[in-house]
Amino acid sequence: MDGSSSLNVKAFTKILKKFVKVSEQQRATDLFSEKVKRSPFSSSDKVLQLADEVECIFMKHFTGNDRKVAMKYLKPQQPRNTHMITFLVCSRALLFHSHVSGIFTSTGNSAYMEIVYHVFSMFALISLHIFLYGCNLFMWKNTRINHNFIFDFSSNTALTHRDAFLMSASIMCTVVAALVINLFLKNAGVAYANALPGALLLLSTGVLFCPFDIFYRSTRYCFMRVMRNIIFSPFYKVLMADFFMADQLTSQIPLLRHMEFTACYFMAGSFRTHPYETCTSGQQYKHLAYVISFLPYFWRTLQCLRRYLEEGHDINQLANAGKYVSAMVAAAVRFKYAATPTPFWVWMVIISSSGATIYQLYWDFVKDWGFLNPKSKNRWLRNELILKNKSIYYVSMMLNLALRLAWTESVMKIHIGKVESRLLDFSLASLEIIRRGHWNFYRLENEHLNNVGKFRAVKTVPLPFRELETD
Repeated sequence: MDGSSSLNVKAFTKILKKFVKVSEQQRATDLFSEKVKRSPFSSSDKVLQLADEVECIFMKHFTGNDRKVAMKYLKPQQPRNTHMITFLVCSRALLFHSHVSGIFTSTGNSAYMEIVYHVFSMFALISLHIFLYGCNLFMWKNTRINHNFIFDFSSNTALTHRDAFLMSASIMCTVVAALVINLFLKNAGVAYANALPGALLLLSTGVLFCPFDIFYRSTRYCFMRVMRNIIFSPFYKVLMADFFMADQLTSQIPLLRHMEFTACYFMAGSFRTHPYETCTSGQQYKHLAYVISFLPYFWRTLQCLRRYLEEGHDINQLANAGKYVSAMVAAAVRFKYAATPTPFWVWMVIISSSGATIYQLYWDFVKDWGFLNPKSKNRWLRNELILKNKSIYYVSMMLNLALRLAWTESVMKIHIGKVESRLLDFSLASLEIIRRGHWNFYRLENEHLNNVGKFRAVKTVPLPFRELETD
């Protein structure tokens, strides 16, 4: 209550400043300020008495007379901001440089190129995606986009941008430390040096499934719950967080391929008894690669079909499913072209991938972002914009277009070495994640504006005991 009274005084002060700016009557403002400071809501002891009564009632009915738990909800403490996270975020460029340098300095070292590279690339892509999600959180907060409401996250346990930056930097620091240790062990001729990436993978899996309330347990459990909903898409109601995460997976197909190799290599025990070719040349491995490349699009298609049935046979959901089917067809044609690079299949790649790209760009600009409205007061955008500089939207559209055309690299016949090919693949995978992080902001901006325009402000107001039951 004491905080509420000070907020009221601050609110009146800001209103009076606006009044001065418009009316230019400073003397009248000083008089009003004095009246506000002497007003009962600012100076009365009754407010403090009411605050004590509210605390007692809350403790009695919701926290079992536990004052510490009650204060956690009535007077939540904001975490203290430090510059350590900023320092860790700034070190990301150096860490990525270490990984790329490792690729080039490993020329002739097939063990690093074909084994360790997959593991560390996997973690690098995860870290980059989390970092960009942190950038999204920062921008959504600064532009007052209510992402917690849109995703139905609890504000008490939802990640902040600083949390995301810390997670990203921590992952990269751990991975680069493991990379350096691995290279030292390899140069020293230590047996089973290539088992270290597997240990890192086991450690990461253990942290993800850790049942203790450490390392952002609520976020980890939410992630696993969303992934369960995606994998079993037809059997769970599709929420915003579910199809948003499934869209992220469509940009992480290279990551899934790295996970496929890593799982094969370490689960089969190849690091002890077999060469890395065991997990690259086998026919079953190649077939599994096809399946993994299609899975995110397949899951997303099932989600669209489920929403089509649940939302009164909305034709937009069928059209959205068609977009992912076209992406699967284009991917299948590119796989066929990689196996039999004939002129016929070159043209098939160009036709199928061009059609899928046009479909995706239309959906990005018109459906997901709400742009290309010819009747908009903002030329070819939408009527309501959150960012003041309209040129940012036009640049973003051109950037999204350019990054959507990354598939053209597959038909360019660029003659480069194996090391450079790995670097190119890693760079293209990183660019696709950057495109997705860029897409995320405008997708939620459009969703937020639609919510505001349709007066969707709240869903339910949970009672305090319901908050206490959730982690």
